[in-house]
Amino acid sequence: MSPISKTTLQELETQYMQDAEFASAMQELEPGYQVARLRIMRGLSQKELADLTGTKQPAIARLESGEKLPSLSFLRRVAEALGASVELQLQPHEQHG
Repeated sequence: MSPISKTTLQELETQYMQDAEFASAMQELEPGYQVARLRIMRGLSQKELADLTGTKQPAIARLESGEKLPSLSFLRRVAEALGASVELQLQPHEQHG
């Protein structure tokens, strides 16, 4: 029997983020990834987070999976329930000179 790996979430995240395809996919799912990460860090289930935000568990699952882009108001409610804030940043696709 092989020994159980004691890789931390941060070590695993660092390892996977070196893969360009994985990093690109994570960027697309960023709000969902951040919500899931904070929810797990807070020790909450999807149902518990849904109860705190006044929604149902499938809405949290869709947010975390990146299945659907959340509205800003919904994301703010979720962030508040997680003791976090939402930061919005606009970045140009290319430089204009």
